[in-house]
Amino acid sequence: MSALILSVTSFIAGVKTRFTKEERGATMVEYGLMVSLIAVVVIAALLILGPAIANLFTGVAASL
Repeated sequence: MSALILSVTSFIAGVKTRFTKEERGATMVEYGLMVSLIAVVVIAALLILGPAIANLFTGVAASL
């Protein structure tokens, strides 16, 4: 999972570098694209890890 986060972070840094090379400042559209990409990654991680985390909490609650 940490490798995925590292690759996403480096991708975002690369995108930011490419956008700022051509123009001096980032526009709201570029920030919106980065935020939407981060949101998609977070949602995908929650969909993948959600059931495992729910099972973990259920097991802990049952043990208590």
